[in-house]
Amino acid sequence: MTKGRIEAFSDGVLAIIITIMVLEIKIPHGATLETLRPLIPIFVSYVLSFIYVGIYWNNHHHMFQAVRHIRGGTLWANLHLLFWLSIVPTVTA
Repeated sequence: MTKGRIEAFSDGVLAIIITIMVLEIKIPHGATLETLRPLIPIFVSYVLSFIYVGIYWNNHHHMFQAVRHIRGGTLWANLHLLFWLSIVPTVTA
């Protein structure tokens, strides 16, 4: 198997993880800055989680630049990583 499929799958899963995280930020109803105050902890949590997932994505990308072919063990290790990263939106919420 070539590395393109596993990279595309991983990129898709990480994109969905980030999308789910941003959906936790609700749009405030009001025209003042005071209506944004309750969103500050949620936004900070999102930013930190985004950076965390982004670091993993960046490392994943650089690691797969050195890979030529994928074997079964690599697939399972990658699924293991994606499983734990998929829990990040729950922790962020």
